[in-house]
Amino acid sequence: MKNQTAEVVIIGAGIAGIVCAIELLEQGRRVLLLDRDQPDKLGGLARESMGVMFAVDTPEQRRAGARDSVELSLADWHAFAEFGPDAQWPRRWAQAYVTHCTQHMYWWLRGKGVKYFPVPHWVERGQFTPGNSVPRFHLVWGTGEKLVTTLLAYLQQAQWAQRLEFCFEQRVEGLLLEGGRVVGCHGVGQRDGTPFEVRAEVVVIAAGGINGSIDRVRANWHPDWQSPPPVILNGSHQYADGRLHDAAQIAGAQLTHLDKMWNYAAGVHHYASSKPHAGLSLVPPKSALWLNARGERIGPQPLVTGFDTRDLVTQICRQPGQYSWQLLNWKIALKELAVSGSSHNPSIREQKWLAFAKELVFGNRWLVNTLIENCKDVVVAQSLPELVDKMNALQGDDAVQLATLEQVVSRFDAQVRLKPKFRNDEQLRRIAYARGYSGDKIRTCAAQPILDGKAMPLIAIREFIISRKSLGGIQTDLQSRALDAGGQPIAGLFAIGEAAGFGGGGVHGLRALEGTFLGGCVLTARAAAAAVAGRDLLSI
Repeated sequence: MKNQTAEVVIIGAGIAGIVCAIELLEQGRRVLLLDRDQPDKLGGLARESMGVMFAVDTPEQRRAGARDSVELSLADWHAFAEFGPDAQWPRRWAQAYVTHCTQHMYWWLRGKGVKYFPVPHWVERGQFTPGNSVPRFHLVWGTGEKLVTTLLAYLQQAQWAQRLEFCFEQRVEGLLLEGGRVVGCHGVGQRDGTPFEVRAEVVVIAAGGINGSIDRVRANWHPDWQSPPPVILNGSHQYADGRLHDAAQIAGAQLTHLDKMWNYAAGVHHYASSKPHAGLSLVPPKSALWLNARGERIGPQPLVTGFDTRDLVTQICRQPGQYSWQLLNWKIALKELAVSGSSHNPSIREQKWLAFAKELVFGNRWLVNTLIENCKDVVVAQSLPELVDKMNALQGDDAVQLATLEQVVSRFDAQVRLKPKFRNDEQLRRIAYARGYSGDKIRTCAAQPILDGKAMPLIAIREFIISRKSLGGIQTDLQSRALDAGGQPIAGLFAIGEAAGFGGGGVHGLRALEGTFLGGCVLTARAAAAAVAGRDLLSI
């Protein structure tokens, strides 16, 4: 690849780029998709994800007894987002999302062959700030891998072969400007450094966010989280490094809300990745005890997953060492421990109902054994003294004291063994609340003590903050046109997906209701393609 032309060049072949290309090809456009990765990695971070979508008033919600509406979801969104006075476009994108996500994302994907798990999950319920009032977390049956392969099969139809071209391992370094208009891009080969230039009528940036660069994560660290932790694992795409943010800014685009990030609190070192600082994002068991570096229970409000992900990160960043431990046993791990992403959920990824049902009933032995055998952050023991020794040996200090851990565990277990009406522990109350919904009940222990001879061995997991998604980015209007500092569209330039903060340069505000990332990629991509054709998809 040296010099090429196209009607539209899309920089980044993740889910946003793929959706945008589909829409443009259906218009009869000639499209060039540029990507830094190899052909087998087509689909970006979406391919690695669980593949979840936030949608409003769906058949799955109705079957679960959840009554949802645009008004309710928008109220929840605003409560969680805590938008500031400078969030004009994020506010408008939030309203556009909840108004149009079911028609233009959920049903559009179903029309392309995407299927959803029959029971929506209920996450981000809110802790001190109201979150999702009802379950809205729609899991693609087959995970993000199936989402990507389904759309790729549609994209790569023979009828479009003459108008679609992929160019892989191409790193875009900058945009071409003429007379105030973006007319293309330039860069070099990712492997060999061969320079190239592409001229196009329209340039669409779909290259992801900044969270694949730990240096940029640290530079934009939110003040709520104090100073960045000594260890931050990378759970984002390795090429989501902000390079195209810089290029857009040089071209006049406004970058906003880059300190808003969706990081996770329960990252462990990836045992099979070539990416620097790679991490896996655990879905922490609700029945585990969440402890600080000294083995003390983090509180006074105990940490429980599923209510406010951002607050979990906030609380752990205030702890000594800015990392944490989860203490559980074999029985809790089998029922509740999970890893986010397609690679660690083979029964869902491969759409094997029987295998999935067996995991729900008997526990996910494959996953627990895989982590125990391969992940350096997991230690196992038959007693608390042995466990403390292994925890301290792993960290290389003596921060965890046996007496402290014995006291923490004995107090918690004493509460668990009381009759439910006498339990005065906030973690147990939240577990009981979560189990009130069928989607959580089957995956959450009723009341499980830590020291239980029938539930051994004991397991401790050392966890670090793990970067994931950028909530800020290139500011855009409702047509996904990149805006300059004066709020005016930059001719020829669009930004979609995470590059645009999933819409408007920060549609989520401070927190995300989850499932809105992939959904935001679809909606921003479709809005951009419609705008190229002179249509307004997301009018509000």
